[in-house]
Amino acid sequence: MAASELYTKFARVWIPDPEEVWKSAELLKDYKPGDKVLLLHLEEGKDLEYRLDPKTKELPHLRNPDILVGENDLTALSYLHEPAVLHNLRVRFIDSKLIYTYCGIVLVAINPYEQLPIYGEDIINAYSGQNMGDMDPHIFAVAEEAYKQMARDERNQSIIVSGESGAGKTVSAKYAMRYFATVSGSASEANVEEKVLASNPIMESIGNAKTTRNDNSSRFGKYIEIGFDKRYRIIGANMRTYLLEKSRVVFQAEEERNYHIFYQLCASAKLPEFKMLRLGNANNFHYTNQGGSPVIEGVDDTKEMAHTRQACTLLGISESYQMGIFRILAGILHLGNVAFISRDSDSCTIPPKHEPLSIFSDLMGVDYEEMCHWLCHRKLATTTETYIKPISKLQATNARDALAKHIYAKLFSWIVDHVNQALHSAVKQHSFIGVLDIYGFETFEINSFEQFCINYANEKLQQQFNMHVFKLEQEEYMKEQIPWTLIDFYDNQPCINLIESKLGILDLLDEECKMPKGTDDTWAQKLYNTHLNKCALFEKPRLSNKAFIIQHFADKVEYQCEGFLEKNKDTVFEEQIKVLKSSKFKMLPELFQDDEKAISPTSATSSGRTPLTRIPAKPTKGRPGQTAKEHKKTVGHQFRNSLHLLMETLNATTPHYVRCIKPNDFKFPFTFDEKRAVQQLRACGVLETIRISAAGFPSRWTYQEFFSRYRVLMKQKDVLSDRKQTCKNVLEKLILDKDKYQFGKTKIFFRAGQVAYLEKLRADKLRAACIRIQKTIRGWLLRKKYLRMRKAAITVQRYVRGYQARCYTKFLRRTKAATIIQKYWRMYIVRRRYKIRRSATIVLQSYLRGYLARNRYRKMLREHKAVIIQKWVRGWLARTHYKRSMHAIIYLQCCFRRMMAKRELKKLKIEARSVERYKKLHIGMENKIMQLQRKVDEQNKDYKCLMEKLTNLEGIYNSETEKLRSDLERLQLSEEEAKIATGRVLSLQEEIAKLRKDLEQTQSEKKSIEECADRYKQETEQLVSDLKEENTLLKQEKEALNHLIVEQAKEMTETMEKKLVEETKQLELDLNDERLRYQNLLNEFSRLEERYDDLKEEMTLMGNVPKPGHKRTDSTHSSNESEYTFSSEIAETEDIPLRTEEPSEKKVPLDMSLFLKLQKRVTELEQEKQVMQDELDRKEEQMLRSKAKEEERPQIRGAELEYESLKRQELESENKKLKNELNELRKALSEKSAPEVTAPGAPAYRVLMEQLTSVSEELDVRKEEVLILRSQLVSQKEAIQPKNTMTDSTILLEDVQKMKDKGEIAQAYIGLKETNRSPAMDCHELNEDGELWLVYEGLKQANRLLESQLQSQKRSHENEAEALRGEIQSLKEENNRQQQLLAQNLQLPPEARIEASLQHEITRLTNENLDLMEQLEKQDKTVRKLKKQLKVFAKKIGELEVGQMENISPGQIIDEPIRPVNIPRKEKDFQGMLEYKKEDEQKLVKNLILELKPRGVAVNLIPGLPAYILFMCVRHADYLNDDQKVRSLLTSTINSIKKVLKKRGDDFETVSFWLSNTCRFLHCLKQYSGEEGFMKHNTSRQNEHCLTNFDLAEYRQVLSDLAIQIYQQLVRVLENILQPMIVSGMLEHETIQGVSGVKPTGLRKRTSSIADEGTYTLDSILRQLNSFHSVLCQHGMDPELIKQVVKQMFYIVGAVTLNNLLLRKDMCSWSKGMQIRYNVSQLEEWLRDKNLMTSGAKETLEPLIQAAQLLQVKKKTDDDAEAICSMCSALTTAQIVKVLNLYTPVNEFEERVSVSFIRTIQMRLRDRKDSPQLLMDAKHIFPVTFPFNPSSLALETIQIPASLGLGFISRV
Repeated sequence: MAASELYTKFARVWIPDPEEVWKSAELLKDYKPGDKVLLLHLEEGKDLEYRLDPKTKELPHLRNPDILVGENDLTALSYLHEPAVLHNLRVRFIDSKLIYTYCGIVLVAINPYEQLPIYGEDIINAYSGQNMGDMDPHIFAVAEEAYKQMARDERNQSIIVSGESGAGKTVSAKYAMRYFATVSGSASEANVEEKVLASNPIMESIGNAKTTRNDNSSRFGKYIEIGFDKRYRIIGANMRTYLLEKSRVVFQAEEERNYHIFYQLCASAKLPEFKMLRLGNANNFHYTNQGGSPVIEGVDDTKEMAHTRQACTLLGISESYQMGIFRILAGILHLGNVAFISRDSDSCTIPPKHEPLSIFSDLMGVDYEEMCHWLCHRKLATTTETYIKPISKLQATNARDALAKHIYAKLFSWIVDHVNQALHSAVKQHSFIGVLDIYGFETFEINSFEQFCINYANEKLQQQFNMHVFKLEQEEYMKEQIPWTLIDFYDNQPCINLIESKLGILDLLDEECKMPKGTDDTWAQKLYNTHLNKCALFEKPRLSNKAFIIQHFADKVEYQCEGFLEKNKDTVFEEQIKVLKSSKFKMLPELFQDDEKAISPTSATSSGRTPLTRIPAKPTKGRPGQTAKEHKKTVGHQFRNSLHLLMETLNATTPHYVRCIKPNDFKFPFTFDEKRAVQQLRACGVLETIRISAAGFPSRWTYQEFFSRYRVLMKQKDVLSDRKQTCKNVLEKLILDKDKYQFGKTKIFFRAGQVAYLEKLRADKLRAACIRIQKTIRGWLLRKKYLRMRKAAITVQRYVRGYQARCYTKFLRRTKAATIIQKYWRMYIVRRRYKIRRSATIVLQSYLRGYLARNRYRKMLREHKAVIIQKWVRGWLARTHYKRSMHAIIYLQCCFRRMMAKRELKKLKIEARSVERYKKLHIGMENKIMQLQRKVDEQNKDYKCLMEKLTNLEGIYNSETEKLRSDLERLQLSEEEAKIATGRVLSLQEEIAKLRKDLEQTQSEKKSIEECADRYKQETEQLVSDLKEENTLLKQEKEALNHLIVEQAKEMTETMEKKLVEETKQLELDLNDERLRYQNLLNEFSRLEERYDDLKEEMTLMGNVPKPGHKRTDSTHSSNESEYTFSSEIAETEDIPLRTEEPSEKKVPLDMSLFLKLQKRVTELEQEKQVMQDELDRKEEQMLRSKAKEEERPQIRGAELEYESLKRQELESENKKLKNELNELRKALSEKSAPEVTAPGAPAYRVLMEQLTSVSEELDVRKEEVLILRSQLVSQKEAIQPKNTMTDSTILLEDVQKMKDKGEIAQAYIGLKETNRSPAMDCHELNEDGELWLVYEGLKQANRLLESQLQSQKRSHENEAEALRGEIQSLKEENNRQQQLLAQNLQLPPEARIEASLQHEITRLTNENLDLMEQLEKQDKTVRKLKKQLKVFAKKIGELEVGQMENISPGQIIDEPIRPVNIPRKEKDFQGMLEYKKEDEQKLVKNLILELKPRGVAVNLIPGLPAYILFMCVRHADYLNDDQKVRSLLTSTINSIKKVLKKRGDDFETVSFWLSNTCRFLHCLKQYSGEEGFMKHNTSRQNEHCLTNFDLAEYRQVLSDLAIQIYQQLVRVLENILQPMIVSGMLEHETIQGVSGVKPTGLRKRTSSIADEGTYTLDSILRQLNSFHSVLCQHGMDPELIKQVVKQMFYIVGAVTLNNLLLRKDMCSWSKGMQIRYNVSQLEEWLRDKNLMTSGAKETLEPLIQAAQLLQVKKKTDDDAEAICSMCSALTTAQIVKVLNLYTPVNEFEERVSVSFIRTIQMRLRDRKDSPQLLMDAKHIFPVTFPFNPSSLALETIQIPASLGLGFISRV
C-alpha cells in the first residue's frame, strides 16, 4: 500500500511549529497526488492551509494511533519519526508520570526534578531476575539485563550514561551501582558493596558542584568498573576519571558554586577538630563567593560533611589522612584570599605579614618568605644562565590560581587513588560491569576548550553507538534470514578525523603549545589555513577571526579560540611546586612525588584491567629535564589517550545505553519543554537510532503474536493449522506491495507505517463489528428498558390509580361523613332553635291563646247572653210581628180568599152548569180526596213518630235534667270545695311567696357560690393549664433530656465500641507486630545459629587438632553437642550475633582473631563437655555400686515381694468385708429415720452390737492363730539357719501386724518357706504380748472407725430429721396459705372464684413439677454415681477374685481338693509409654528423625507418628523420674530436627512433615501436661497418661520457637516454588482466550502470553496449590495452621501479582483487569472447594481485586472518582495514582485516563493516611500462631511399625 493512500480524511498528521516544535492537525479532505495544499484542522480549533514543499513534495508526518501513544518502547510505534518520539515521551512524562522509556537498545531517562518512590529495595527485588521486556522501562531493568548477560554470556558489560548537565546522569549511575550492590551481595565479609556505594558521597563532594542547570552537577567524567567473582558476587571496584573542571576551583559564574567540599568545610568550621583550619563563612573566601549563591535549598552542608567523613572512614581513609585532606582544601581557600599590590607594570608584591598567606603557609607547612617570593617572581632558564624575573599583578594572580588548580587536581587524583585501593580486591576478578557517567553534548553561547573536549568524547561515543546499533540490526536480519541492503546512517568518522588525525585540531593545538611565542590567534590562523574550504565540517564565522565552527553529529558548535592554549598547557611554575614539595606536612609532598603513579587511563593494574586515571610516568632515574618534559604533556594529548583507551574498553564489552534528558532549564518538576527536549534527543543519538530502525523493518512480530492480534482480519477458511502459512496468506491479501514486509524464520518484519495500516484495517473491522454488536445490544437493551419502563409505568399507574381511587373514595367518604355530620349538626341546630322557638311560641301561644280564649269566652259569654236576650226579645218581637202579620195576612187572605171564592163561586156556578165539568171535578175530587187521605195517614204516622220522639226527648230531658241537677249539685259541692281550695290557694300562695323569696335568696346565694365556683374553676383551670403547660414543657424537656441521654449514651456506646474496637485492633496489631518481631528475631537467630554452625564446621575442618586423652565417638559428640546447643541457645542469643558480625568489620587479621576466639570457645565447650562426661561417669559408677549392693543382699527380696502382695490382697479383702458391713449398717440405719433409731433394741443398735461381737470373736481367733504360728516357728527353730538379712524384725513385725486372717498368715508362712528355705529367723524377736497388743490396737482402731461412721450416720439422720421438721413447718405454712386463699375465693363471685382456683391450681402444679424435676435430676445423678461405683467395685471384686485364685500357694493346692476351674487369662494393659535404653537414644533419633523419609510415613502411617513416639518415650522417662533422660531426649530431638531441616530445607515435604510433627509434639506436651486448661477435652484414660514428675513448660516454648522457624522456612520454600509461576499464570497467560489483544511491541520483546510448553498458567498455580494442600493434609497438619499457610500463599500470589502490575504498563488495561478478576475468582473457587474461605486468604487478595476493579470501572466524572475512592480502600494513594497513570487502552474503543481526573483522585485522597510505599512487601510473613489442638488418639493403641527400625523400643 502506498504511503499517500493513508492521507485520507480525518487522518492526523504532524506539522512543524516554531513554538511547540511539532503540532498535531487533522485532514479535512483526502489527499490526492498532485495536490499542493493540504486542508488541515488544528487541535486548537483553527483551520489551516498547509502548503507542501514544491521541490521535495514531502507530506507531513503521520500521527500514530492513540493506542500506540505512550508505549514503553519507541520502536513499537508504527510511524518512527521525530514528532512521534517527542509526543510519546511527553505523554509518558506529563500524563503518566513515567520518566523512563525504551528506544530500541537505549533507555531514555527524563529528569523529573522530584523524588519518586521507584528506587526502593522492593522495586529492586521486583526487577531482579526479570526479562528486560517484561517490566516497564527502568534503570534497574538495564542493570538487571547487564548483570544477566554477564552471567549468561560470560562477557563484560558496560552501562553508558550520558546527557547534559542536570539531566540526572550521576543519579542514574548511582542507582545502577546500588542495584548491583543489592542484587549480587559481596563475596567476603568486607561488605565491598557498601564501599562501592560509599565512594559516591566522596566523589560527589570533591567532583560535583552547583551550576545554573543542576544543583549537583558532576564536573568530571568517571568510569567505574565493578568486579565480580565466578559466583557473580561483588569483590571490588575501580574508578577512572576524565577531565576534571579545574577552572571551577578559582572561578564560578553567577548563581553557581565551587565544589561542594569547600562549602561543607566552611559549614563545619565550628567543630573542634576544624578550628586549626581557621575557616569561616564561605562568603569570606574569594574562591567560594564569586557565584553569590553559597547555599543550596534543601541541602545541609554540615550533614553532608558528616556523610563524607563517614564514607571516608568506611573506605579506609584514616582520620589523620582525612584531616590532611581538609588542611590542603582549607589552604586552597586561604590561598585564594592572597592579594597582590602592584609596584609597577611589570612587578608586584604581597603586603607584609599577609594573614591569608601566613595561614596558607602554616597549613601547608612551607616557609612564608619563600612562598611569598615565588608567588611574585618566576625563574627563567636559558641555554647559558638562569635568572629570576618579577611578574605583574595579573600574572601573579593567574599563577596563584594555577597553583590552586594544580593542588586541587593532585588532591583529586590522590583521593581517587586511595578510593581505588580501598575497593581493590585480592581475589581474582572473573568479570566486570562498567558504569560510564560522562558529560553529554554541550553547546553554549561561549564554548571553550572544555566544551571542545566534551563534544570530542561524545563524537567517539556516538560513533561507537551507531556501530553497535547497526551491528544489532544486521545480526537480527541475519538470524531471521532476511535479505537486507546496506542502511545509510550518519558516520561521524570525518568529524573525528578533523579533531584527532594528523594535522587535526588537537595536533595543531599541541604544536602551537610547543611554540615559544604561540598564541590563540596564531593557532586560529593555522586552523583556517589547514582546514577551511578543505573540510566540509569545518567553518569560519563571518564576524570573527578568533573562532571556528565544527559540524558535530548533533549540531554546529562555534568555539572561541581564546584560552585554548593556556588550558591545554595547564602551566604551573616549577618553583612553587618545589616549595610545596619541601613542605613539613608529610601528606603534601605525596601529592607531588615524581615516582607516584597518579590515577590515569594508560596504566594497567595487576588484575588485568585498564584503569583510565593513571598518567604514565617514567622513573626518576632519568635525565634532569625529564620532569619538565613530563609537565609539558598537554591536557588534550592526555584526554585523547584516555579516550582511546576508554573506547577500547567499551568495544570489548557489551554496551547498554542510558540517555538522560533535561526536560526544562528551570528545574520545574514534571514540566516538559519541547524545544530543549528535541535538542537533547538530537544530540544524544536517540533520533539517529530511530532513523536507523525506520530505514529497515522497524516493526517486528512473531507469527503467533501476529495471528493473535489480526485474527479478526481473517476468515474461517483462511485459518490453517500452520500459523506461519496462515499469516503469509493473510498478508499477501492485505498488503499487496511485498516490499513492505518480509517473512523471517520466527518473525514478520514490516516497513514503517504498515502496522498502522493493519491497525486501521483491524480498527475498521472491529468498529463495524462493534457497531453491529452495539446496534443489537442497544436495541435489546432499549427493548428491555422499554418493557421494564412499560411494566414499571403500568405498575406505577396501577398504584397511582389505586391511590387516587382510594383518595377519591376517602374524599367521598369524608364528604358523605361531613354531609351527614352537617345534616345532623344542622338538624340539631335547627331542632334546638326550633325547640326554643317552639317552646317560646307555645308559651306565647298558650298565653295568647289563653288570653284570646278568655276574651273569646267572655265575648261568647256576652254574645250568648245577648243572643239569649235577643232570642227572647226577637222571639217576642217575632211572635208579636208574626201575630200581627198573621192576623193581617189571615185577614188579607180571608179577604182575598173571599174575593177569590166569590170569583170561583161564580165560575163554579157557571161550570156547574155543565155535566162534564162536574165529572172532571168529581174525578179530580176523588184524586184529591185519596191524596188527602194518604196525606192524613202520613201525617198520622209522622205524628206518632213525633210523639215517640217527644216521649224520648222528654225521657232524655228528664235524664239530662237529673244529670244536670246532679251536676249542679256536684258543681255546688265543687264550688264549696273551690272555696275551700281558694283558701288553701291563698295560703299556698303565701307559702309560695315565701318560698320564692327563699328561692331568690337561695338563687342569689347560689349565684354567688357559682360565681365563686366559676372563679375557683377558672383559677383551677388556669392553674391546671399552667401546670399542664409546665408539665408539657417538663415532658418535652424530659423527652429532650431522655433523647439527649439516649443519644449521648448511644454516642458514648458507639464511641466506646469504636474505641474498644480500635483498641482491640490496635492491641491485635501490636500483638501481631510483637509476634512478628519475635518471629523475625527467631528467624535471625536461626540464621545466625546456622552461620555459627557453618563457621564451627569450617573451623573444625581447618583446625582438626585432637585433644590428648579425649577421644569420643560420633554419637557421644552429637549428644553432648545437642545438650550444649539447647542449654545455651537462650543464653547465647545475644552473643552469637556479636561474634558473627565481627568478621564484617575487618579483613584478614580480624578473620584470624575470630578464628582464635572461636577456637578458644570450642576449647571451653570441650572442657564443659568433659566435666559433664565425668559427672555422668561418676553417676553411672554410683548406680553400679548400688546395683552391686542390691545383688549382694540375699534373694529374700522376692519373698518379701510375695509377702507384700499377699498382704495387699488380704487388706483388700478386709476392706471389702468392712465395706459390706458398713453397707449393712447403713441399710439398717436407713430403714427407719425416727429419732429413736439408735436406742437400745433398735435394728441399728443390734447390728452394731453384732459387729462388735464379731470383732471381739475375731480378736480371739487372731490370738489363737498367732499362738499357733509361734508354736510352729519355734518347732522349726533348729531347721532354720540364721541369716543377717532375715534379722530385720521391724519389717516382719510390721507385715505381720497388718495380717488379719489366719489364711493370710498361713499363705505368708508357706510363701516364706517355699521361696527361702535356708534363711532362719530369730524367734526371740517375736514378743507375744506386744504382738497381740498391736493386733488388739488395730482392731480397736477399726472399732473406732465404725463408731465414727455410726456417729456420722447419726448426725446425717439428725440432719434429715431436722429437714423433715422444716418440711413439716413449710407444709403447715402452705396449709395456712391455702386456707387464706380459700377464704378469699369464697368472697369472690362464682366465675372469678373458679378462675382464681384454676390459677392457683396451675401454680401449685407447676411448683410441684419443678420440685419433682429437681428431685429426678438428683436421683439420676445418684443413680449414675452408684452405677459408676458399682462398675468400679465389680471390677475390683473381679480383680481380687482373680488375684486370690492366682495367689493360692502350692501348699494350699495340696491340702485342698482340686476342682476343675476355668481361669481366664487377663490381657496386658498398656500405659501408653515406650521404654528404651539410654545408649539407644542416638539410634532412636537417627531412625526416627535423621533417616526418616516423610513420603512413606505420610502415606502409610498415621499422621504425627514420630511425635507420638517421642512423647511416649518422654512419658516413660517422666514415669521413671529421670530428668537427665528427659533433657537429653528433648535436646537431641530438637537439634536433630534442625539438622534435618538444614540438610533438606529446600524440600517442601520434609519441611511440612516436621512442622506437622513439631506442632503435634508441642500439643502432646500441652495435652498431657496436667494443666486444667489443656485437659478439658481429654478422656479419663488420657488424663491418667499425664506427666507426673516434670514441668516441661520451658521446652514447650523452645518447641514453639522451633515450630515458628520451621514455618518461616516452609513459607520461604513455598515462595521459591510459587515465585516463577505467579506473574506468568496470573498476569501474562490468557485464561480467557481472545479477551486481551496483543499490542505491537518494540525491540524489547515481552514474554508471550500464549501458553507454550514451558510457560506457567493459572492451572499450574492451582495444581501446585492442590499439591501443597494434599501434602499438608497427608502430614496431619492442624487445620488452623493449614489456613495460615494458605493465607500466606495467597498473600504472596496477590503481592507479587500487584507489584508486577504496578511496574508493567502493558498490563494495565480493561481486558487485563477482567483476566485478573477471573483468575482471582478461580482462586476463590479453590478456597471454597477446600473449605478455606474462613482462613483470611481471600482478604489478602483484596488489593489485587481492587486494582483489577480499578482497571475496569469508569474513569471520567467526579462521581466515578468518588466511587473509586470508596472502592479502593485496600490500595494506597500511590498505588491508585500509579494504576491510573499506567492505564493503557489496548483497543481504540477504550479511552485514556485524563490528567484532571487523576488530580481529582489525588485531591480526594490527600487526607488518607497510608503508606507512601508503592509496592507491597512480598517478603512479609504473617505472624504464626499454633492454637491448641488436642488429639483424640489413645496412646496405648499406637502400634510401632517394623519399617521404622525401632525394635529396641518396648511398649509399657
